[in-house]
Amino acid sequence: MKKDLFKEIAENAYPGRGILLGKSEDGKKAVIAYFIMGRSVNSRNRVFVSEGDGIRTQAFDPSKLSDPSLIIYAPVRVFGKTTVVTNGDQTDTVFEGLKKGLTMEQSLRSREFEPDAPNYTPRISGIVDLNGEGPVLQLSILKSNEGNPDSCLRFTYSYEQPVNGEGFFIHTYVGDGNPLPSFEGEPTKVSVEGEIDEFTDKLWNALNEENKVSLFVRYIDLETQNFETRIINKNV
Repeated sequence: MKKDLFKEIAENAYPGRGILLGKSEDGKKAVIAYFIMGRSVNSRNRVFVSEGDGIRTQAFDPSKLSDPSLIIYAPVRVFGKTTVVTNGDQTDTVFEGLKKGLTMEQSLRSREFEPDAPNYTPRISGIVDLNGEGPVLQLSILKSNEGNPDSCLRFTYSYEQPVNGEGFFIHTYVGDGNPLPSFEGEPTKVSVEGEIDEFTDKLWNALNEENKVSLFVRYIDLETQNFETRIINKNV
């Protein structure tokens, strides 16, 4: 059953970091969205900036950056007709794997959830592959076994020939808490509505005002591979 993306996000004060992959209502574009949120000063002290065909995070105020290890990375990179989006430096792992002919799942065998005890934040990753007849969307999550760091659970979901106006949404946390509870179940099937500016505005406004940090949205033309990108940063 397809859910309302904006309602799903608005009802969760802290989904953490989230990835949406989908297809526009008119069927002409692949849609990617990635957002980050934060509770600590270190996590909130970030912005998205463009880097080549992708983006990277950087400190808004370098003097307040206490630990760059899990918050400074390239969330989005492009290899040929494949766009990689993740919530950590595993973007580089998948990108380098693609160059070697590996799948996302194969590349991520070398990675696990983040070492940020006691949360053990899941690593979520996605690719939009435009090399075939139609877009292939894939999402992955690597997470601890209910907080047990000795056991890594690995799930990969593949969506071929996605339906117009439909997307799949995965995020790091079920909601707020101490420790933060990891995402559970399959990615949520959601509606993808509107052109890029309308979609971006609605998604940004749905995110919790106190915790949201940055948002990236990209619409990729399935015929030409040309793309439009929107970036919103709370810190400006």
